[in-house]
Formats: sequence, structure tokens, C-alpha cells
Amino acid sequence: MASRNATIQDVARAAKVSTATVSRTLSNPAVVSEATRKAVLEAVRSTGYQVNQAARNLRMRRAGAVLILVPNLGKPFYSEILQGISDGIAGSDYAVLIADTESRPLDDGELAGNFTSGRIDGVVSLDGGLSPATLDACRTAGVDERIVFACEWVDGYAFPSIQSDNAEGARLAIQHLYALGHRKIAHITGPEGNVLTGVRRRGMLEERSRLGLPAREDWIIRGDFSLESGRGAAQRIIAMEDRPTAVFCAADMVAFGLIAGLKAGGLRVPEDISVVGFDDIDMSAFYVPALTTIRQDRVRLGRTAAARLLQCLSATETPVPPVEELLPVELVVRDSTAPVA
Repeated sequence: MASRNATIQDVARAAKVSTATVSRTLSNPAVVSEATRKAVLEAVRSTGYQVNQAARNLRMRRAGAVLILVPNLGKPFYSEILQGISDGIAGSDYAVLIADTESRPLDDGELAGNFTSGRIDGVVSLDGGLSPATLDACRTAGVDERIVFACEWVDGYAFPSIQSDNAEGARLAIQHLYALGHRKIAHITGPEGNVLTGVRRRGMLEERSRLGLPAREDWIIRGDFSLESGRGAAQRIIAMEDRPTAVFCAADMVAFGLIAGLKAGGLRVPEDISVVGFDDIDMSAFYVPALTTIRQDRVRLGRTAAARLLQCLSATETPVPPVEELLPVELVVRDSTAPVA
């Protein structure tokens, strides 16, 4: 029986196609096969779906712009990813728009509205903190296949995503410290609930267990990717009776704060405590001591995300699968690590 409340998902199920194919068929039937067009139109008739005029015109009113969502434009970490995205988009005819989701979080329906009103054609999100309501609204509007995640992602949602191999990076950090003779290794995490925090912590725990290292919960200190959290962790470590001899930090900024805090407390890096970071931001090579860290190729990450988005935008009848692509990381050894004393 036809329903006044039928959704684009109902049409897609009835026609046995994706929501994006339904949207393409209704907005630009010339790009799909005759069989697909007939199946979708029959599903529209049988479900009673009321075609939203804005969604119907979505493809025809191409905006010529893609939106990049950044959690905090003030963090130097994102600069190379943005450079890579810009490089990747430069060969197309799309303009690049950038929004800081920390300074002004998105309303639940705002992102979908930017699509359906013809303001944007696609999104690369570096923010894994987008709300379920925001993503569900995009799915309902049939635009979810034009969103690519880079660096971060959202668990439970099948979007294309480009990620560095964060778990492998954590394993490399622990292996390096172990090879230097360290057995008492602490970890300063990122913010609770962040997907990068979880994956890096998991890689650290797996490698620590594989190597038979002590499972000390008091050596896992909560941070938030900031200088301040590293300095705060230093105070906790200095106060410990049984101190770790090495620390793996979930971000370079945390490592910088940690080293400054340890120095202020009279401990030397690496003579007393070795420190490893994660990211290899530019400052890592110039800090004193120069930071041993895990390098992720952020320019490549951005370029790959841009290429994936352009692939999604150029797809006609067959949508691009929501593939998760892992990019390799590498250990960069500098002056902040040394053999255990």
C-alpha cells in the first residue's frame, strides 16, 4: 500500500538500488539505464513517494564547490592535509570552501541543507565528531555517497574514508622503545571518545601485550592532543614512585608539553625519560630535543581524499563503494629517545 510518509530509502529498497541511484534517476534520468529508470519510477509509484523538488533538482543545479570540514583550523596538524586536498581538487573545476566545526558546530540538518539547496556538491570531513543526526539527515537526503572522511571517521557509518594506519603507528612506537631496552612504557592518550584515540591506544595495548610488557593502568594517562595535557601528564609522572622510563604520546603537541613539563620538574629527555610522539608536524624536527615520532603523510592523505571525492562526484549509475583506505606510516627517529639508563 502506498504511504504518504514514504522515504527515499523505501524507494531504494523497492527498486533494489542505492539511495544515490534513486536521486540520480529523479534529477537526471539520462545518466541511468532504461531498466534502472523504470525500476525507480515504479518504486516511486508503488510506495507513494512524494518527490522533493530540491532533491529532484540537486544534480541539475551543480554548485561547483566542495566543502572541507575541519575540527580546528588553528591546529598546525591540519595544514598539510588541507594542502593535499587543495592540490587534489586543483585539477578539477570545483572551488574549495572550508568550515571550522569547532568554532561553529553544524546544526543537525545544516550539512544536508547545503547539498539540497545547491550550495555544495561534495564534502571532505576531517571531523569524526559529526553528530548522528547530521549524518542521518544526509543519508535521508540521498547525498551520503558524496561525503568522504579523511584522517578521522565516524564509527557505525559506511562512508568512504582515508586514514593513516594509526594502530600500526602505535605498534612501531612501542617496538622502537622496546628495542632501546625500555620495559616501563607509559602512554598519554588523545581525548576520550575520539576515534584516533581509540585506535592508537588499541595498537599500543596490543603491542605491549605481545611483548609481555607490564599492564599498568596508572601508566595510561588521559590527554586531549594539546600542549596543556602533556604538561599535566608530566606532573603526574614526576609524582610517581615507580616512574616509566619512556612515554608514547598520541600526538606531537602532547609530547612537546610533556617534555617541557618534565624539564621543569628536573627530568631530562631522553637521559631520564624517552618520549615518542605521533604525527610528525613541522615543529617536531626543530624542537629541543628533536622529537622521535610517527610520521603520517598528511599531504598524501589529503590528495587521496580529494581523489576519492572526485570519483564519487563523477560516478553515474554505480556508486563508489564506501571503502576504508589505510595509508602507511613510518617511525622517524630523532633525539628524544635513547637506550634505557
